[in-house]
Parts: sequence; structure tokens; C-alpha cells
Amino acid sequence: MKLEDIHIRDPYVLAEDGIYYLYGTRANHPLGPRQGEGLDVYTSKDLINWSEPHECFKKPEKFWADRDFFAPEVHKYNGAYYMFASFRSLSKNRATQILRSESPIGPFNPISEGPMTPEDRVCLDGTFFVDDKNNPWIVFCHEWTQIGNGTICATRLTDDLSATIGEPELLFPAGDAKWVFSLNPNEDGHFVTDGPFFYRLKNGKLIMLWSSFIKTFGYVQTYALSESGTLKGPWKQQDEPLYKNDGGHGMIFKEFDGQLFLILHQPNGHPYERPRIFSITETDDGIKFL
Repeated sequence: MKLEDIHIRDPYVLAEDGIYYLYGTRANHPLGPRQGEGLDVYTSKDLINWSEPHECFKKPEKFWADRDFFAPEVHKYNGAYYMFASFRSLSKNRATQILRSESPIGPFNPISEGPMTPEDRVCLDGTFFVDDKNNPWIVFCHEWTQIGNGTICATRLTDDLSATIGEPELLFPAGDAKWVFSLNPNEDGHFVTDGPFFYRLKNGKLIMLWSSFIKTFGYVQTYALSESGTLKGPWKQQDEPLYKNDGGHGMIFKEFDGQLFLILHQPNGHPYERPRIFSITETDDGIKFL
């Protein structure tokens, strides 16, 4: 398969031992119950030629969720591979659960009975962060559909990632970016937060990729800079989004020769979304396209 043949949203690449592993939200059918069957991985050695999808997570018989299997991303941690992915059922809010495998191709299995985001919140797009004291965190979006001005929050995890410690901490609301556009045409202040992802620059500065919407251009990719260099910020938003061509939910990875890439899905509208890869480079305070 070529990249344009792969119909996924929310792409995520893990580069490991000469192989690129591509994960994402199945997008070859409308959102709904059929999207509650499993999650896939594609593999490549050159970022050009890709394997057919391999199901790396199959819904267990008694799994709590049966729809909206969204945004899987895989992080290597303490010798194992941990998938952070979002799920939902008709009776339970969308939430992020953590799964574990001995291999990037799976099978991934839940490491807890339930998700790591609060039951009373509508959440999605959980990602992983380890702070300078080696404490693991889950960082996630509290959705605009529930609170209007969507936020990005962080919660400490136990060392084995099977439980949370303490209450979620607010990192920032979407409205901190002066350009965000309300998705509710009848009421201002309904701002989206999507797809957080962390990247540490060579100079030690910390940025967080995230996505939202801007008037005219639609879905966009942006990033924020932590002024303290730590998870807790404060987070400085960009004056303009990084990518304004109806695409986003991106992440950064390195080619095996060291070249830096940004992958995101574009366009945002179904059924045309596809993963797109762009060469990027670091600046003093962030990233830019080559």
C-alpha cells in the first residue's frame, strides 16, 4: 500500500529497529458502532511502501466500550509498548484507556478494568508524558461538547500506568489561542481541543502539538510552547496555526537517518482524510516546514 491508500485519521508513527509502525483511527466507514471493533497497525521500512493493515487490538468480549475507537498512539516505556486510545459506549462517556503489548504489532490488552480519564468527563486523545523526575502522566482533552471551551488536562499515573494519582490539572483552554473559531454558530466560546502530543527541542524547550478550528481554513495544526520547559507551563500559544489546510491531529517522529517529520491527517472531512507526512525542522522556539 501507498500512504494515499491508507484511510485513517489521527495518524501516529512509532519508529523502532528499522521499521515504522503507523497507527490511526479507522476511517473507511462512518462513525458509529462498526468503528468499535478494533484498531490496526501498518508497517513500512521506507515510509513509501506500507503493509496491509494488521489488527493490533481486537475488542475483548466483555470490554466496556463498543464504539468510537479513536486515536491510538503507542509509546515504549520500561521495555513494553503502551497504547493510549479513546473509546465510548452508549452508557459511558468517551474516555482514554491504556493497553499493553510486548510488541508494536500487538496484541494490545487493557491493563485496567476502566479508562484513565474521569468518568464524569467527556474526554479523548490521551497521550503520554514523562516529566524530569521520571513521573508518568496522561494528558488528554476535556471535550468542548461538554464544557464549551475545550481544555487540555494532565493527570499523574502510577509507575505501571494502571491507575491515576490525584485529580486532573488544567494545562490550558482552547480559547487561549486568539485565532480559534467557535463550532457553534449560535454561540461564541465553543472551542475544540484535539490531539495533544509533546516534543522536546534540542535546546531543551518543550512544545505541545494540538489541533482546533480557525475561521475560513477549518481544521488546523498548531503548537504551544511551555515557558517553564515543564508540563505545567505556562503554555504560550502561537499567533497563527502551523498548518492551515484543513488538516491536523499530528505528531512528530524521526526518520532513521535523523530527518524530522510531522504526520497529520488531511483533509478533515470524511471520506477523504488520509495521512500526510511533511519534512520539518526545529527553530529556537518550535518547528517549521522545510
